[in-house]
This record gives sequence, structure tokens and C-alpha cells, in this order.
Amino acid sequence: MANKTTSEKLATLQKGYTLEGATIELGAAIIDGELHKDAPVRLPLSMMNRHGLVAGATGTGKTVTLHMMAEQLSTAGVPVFLADIKGDLSGLATAATGSEKLTARTEGIGQAWQGRTFPVEFLALGGDGNGVPVRATVSSFGPILLSRIMELNDTQESSLQLVFYFADKNGLELIDLKDLRAVIQFLTSAEGKDQLEELGGLSKATAGVILRELVSLEAQGLEKFFGEPEFDTAELLRTAPDGRGVITCLELPTLQTKPMLFSTFLMWLLADLFEDLPEAGDLDKPKLVFFLDEAHLLFNDASKAFLEAITTTVRLIRSKGVGIFFVTQTPKDVPAEVLGQLANRVQHALRAFTPEDAKALKATVSTFPMSDYDLEETLTSAGIGEAVITVMNEKGAPTPVALTRLRAPESVMGPSDEALVRSTVAGSALLAKYGTAVDNHSAFEKLSGKAAAPTGPAAGGSVPRGPVQGGPVQGGPVQGGAGQDDVDAEARRIEEEILGRPSSRPAPSAETRRRTSAENAPAPRPGAGDSMVGDIGGMLGGALGGGLKSMARSIGTQLGRELLRGVFGTSSRRRRR
Repeated sequence: MANKTTSEKLATLQKGYTLEGATIELGAAIIDGELHKDAPVRLPLSMMNRHGLVAGATGTGKTVTLHMMAEQLSTAGVPVFLADIKGDLSGLATAATGSEKLTARTEGIGQAWQGRTFPVEFLALGGDGNGVPVRATVSSFGPILLSRIMELNDTQESSLQLVFYFADKNGLELIDLKDLRAVIQFLTSAEGKDQLEELGGLSKATAGVILRELVSLEAQGLEKFFGEPEFDTAELLRTAPDGRGVITCLELPTLQTKPMLFSTFLMWLLADLFEDLPEAGDLDKPKLVFFLDEAHLLFNDASKAFLEAITTTVRLIRSKGVGIFFVTQTPKDVPAEVLGQLANRVQHALRAFTPEDAKALKATVSTFPMSDYDLEETLTSAGIGEAVITVMNEKGAPTPVALTRLRAPESVMGPSDEALVRSTVAGSALLAKYGTAVDNHSAFEKLSGKAAAPTGPAAGGSVPRGPVQGGPVQGGPVQGGAGQDDVDAEARRIEEEILGRPSSRPAPSAETRRRTSAENAPAPRPGAGDSMVGDIGGMLGGALGGGLKSMARSIGTQLGRELLRGVFGTSSRRRRR
């Protein structure tokens, strides 16, 4: 390796990056300190759903790299999602102007540069910033992601899952935070004491802790992120009339004060896409490329259930045509289970000022294939706008490692004029659909008695049982012979699952068992389809966490069919069609 001549190294890179299909042009290779525009470095468009990592120290050009990649994806007709943390990415809506320095750079790498604009849609979490408001209902957000925002421990997270289970089963729609607060307040009140006991694994003390954390979220102003109309993640898959992919830019002006909300909300978007999209197999180009900036925020102090859910989503969403690029400082920020699934690597410079930095540098080098570069030296000496790259070629093999001078974006590398952003938002077709918050009849109104509970199916297609008509609204326990037996059995199962000991709840009497057996006798024997659903429920259980694991196993029963949540505990309601 050390004895190779420059021409031999050049030939290796030229051969390694000679690709047949459509590509994203990343830049030109630097070999032995010299730039070679005849050695372009490319990323196959068909391999972008194999996911990727853009890493590097602060100020080395990571944001510019994803900016440049987003432009080319849009031109190729691929929709893109970006989180705009610093406010720089709004420049995609404004054409850049040339300069002598820019011309010298682009000509040096063989880039035919010209300034241009791109179709951009601006979103903002709950309207916090310049953008169409993005909201989610508490129910669809689910207990695992909400626990992440509330920084609950594993026991509290399992207890919150039980609260969601109670609300789902009884037709109490959790639209916003006041709905969830109302359900918890009911369960901890004198009226709800009996039903709290029926939930076995949920103690009044733990419910009180969750309630206090919920009130704290409201005090921080986070309630505006939860509500209706809920954002349909299918909006991220749009193309412009000219065929270019729409670049959806999520404005995050207050990230520094709400980092956990930011990272968790992005995972909700991914989880919702994962549940919605059909299997696509291998495509010529992805349906969507999702750039997840500040990725380390996802994994810091994350629960086991949360990490398992991320790993599952990253592994499986590839087959649905979605590519995810994690953007962070070092590969060490990403758990090994996730890092192993990131086939495309763009590594900007790293610093080695401290022993911890040196350790991170060695770990980064170890994740690259063998190459003709001294990567420890290369990664510490690379300039701004340069990166060490290896990607997956069209045959699924890694390309040679190449130090690359990256292409320049053709739109403004910085924020667009605020007036332009505001006019873009005002002219968006999404504003009429999502611009005004609504407060529909839900759990809060049902439990407070402000309006009569509906007698038809609950939101999301589940059939209300028990408390919707004769339970919490009137202050009484769940009613109904065999239905009550189902509730008791499920409560015992949940308690044993979470507490790891036999349930303290009494078993049903012999008369009850005989009556239940007689009522259930005419039911047909489960077929292959029911067995398959049960198997799927068992597999989902591990990712759903302890509190929902037993519920997932009961998908084949009437009670189990009332609640089916995805790998993040997100609701499976398919609503907006």
C-alpha cells in the first residue's frame, strides 16, 4: 500500500467510482496532496436508501455538505427532509451569486456551477418559527417517544404505556396534553381508584410523577406541539410541478432550549413514515432522503426500548425506499447497532486536542476500510469543505476511501431573506390545511363532562368500551360481564409482565369461567391468519417495551385488536385518506 505511486492510487479511485446509474456528485479526489478533477467521487442514487453518516468537528462543513446533497437530490426528483437548526438552510430558496474565489474552486473540481433556487417548504414545530405548523396528537406520538421527552425512567415509561392502553381501550382520544393530563388525573382521583387498581402495574405514586412531568411540559410551552390538525407525513414525499423533489425544511429556532423535543419529534416523523409506506424493494432512486442533524441528541441517555425502536426503524425503513443520513460530530455518537447499518460515509475533519479527542479519532479510523491514506493524519489535516468518503457502489460493495474536495452549493450558503421565507410560507398549499389549530371533542371533554360522550366508534377506528359511556364520564368502574373478564385477565397479564411476579388480582370465579366459556363457544377456531397476527405481535413486543409486550401478544383477540401500536408505540390509526 505504501509503495503505490500517485498514478496507481489515481487509477484505483477512478475505477472505484466509475458507476453506471444516476449519481450524486460529491467532489473530486485529493491524492498525495494534489487535487484531481479527473477522479470524481460519486454516490449512486440507488444506494442512498442504504443510509449514511455525515460527521466532523464543528465548523468543518457538515451543514454545507448536506445542503449540497439536498440540491442534487431535488434535481433528481427525490424529496428531501432537513432540520434547519442554525437557520442556514433556508438559503436553498435563494440563488447564490458567483465570485472569483468560488469560480476557482468549482473549476478546480470540474463542477459546472451556476446559481439557482430550489423548491422549499418551510415547517415549524407547532408554529414555533417561520413555517407551516407541524403538530402530532399525543395518541399517535405514543408512550415511548413521549417518555423520552419527559425523561421518564423505564418503570415510569411502562406505566405511561398502561395509561395509553387504558385510554385506547376505552375510546378516550388523546389529542393534546390536557387530554392525557385528564386521564391521569381521573386514574389518581377517588372516582378512578378502582380502575387504577385494575391496571395492576400502575401505582398511584408513579401516576403522580408522570402527571407532574406533564404539567412541567405545559409550563415550558410544549403543549402547542401536540394537537390537531395532525401533520400527514406523506406531505414529505411531494415533488414540484417541474418534477424536482420538494425540500422540506423544518425550522428549529429554539433548539437550544428544547433539544430533546427536536430529536424525538424527528423520530416520530420517521416512525409515522415507517408505518405508512408499503414495501418498495430496490429502487432506482429513493422515495425520500431524511437528514437527521445533531444525531447525538437522539441517543444520549436513551432507554433500551427507545434504542431498540430506532435500530428497528433504521434497519427496516430501507426497504420502503427511505434513506436516513445521521449528521453528528463523531461516529461514536451513534450506537454500534445503528452505525453498522450506515453504508455511506462522509467524514469531515476531526480534532485531537484532548485524550478523549484522540480516542475518538482512533475509533473513527477503525470504522473505515483499508486505504491508501494515513487516515489519522488525513482526518486531522483536512481543510474546511474536504472530507474522507467511502460509499456503497451499485454492486453493494464499499468504494475506495477518498479524500475529497466537495462541490459547492448552487443556492445561498446561509439564511434567505426573512421576507422571502414568510412569503413562501404564506403561499404554501399546506398552510390552509395545517395553519389553524383545532380543539376537537376528546378525552378532556369526556372526562370533565363538558359534552356527552359519543356512542359511535372512537377516533382511529377502535370501538369504545367501558368508560366511554358508563365509566370515567360517570365516575364508575368499567362495566360489562365477559368484557370485564377480558379486562381483568389483561390487567393480570400486564402486572405479571411488568412486576415480574404473580398478579395480586383474584382469578375469576368458576361461575364466571363457565359463563365466559359458554359465551365464547360459538367463536370459530383461529385460522392461519390469526396465528400470523399473533406471531407479529410477539415480535413487536420486544421493541414496544415491557408494558405493551403482553398486549402485542393478544393481537389475535378482540381486546388485542383494540390496540396495535408500532415499534415506537406510535398509533397505527390510518386516518387522513
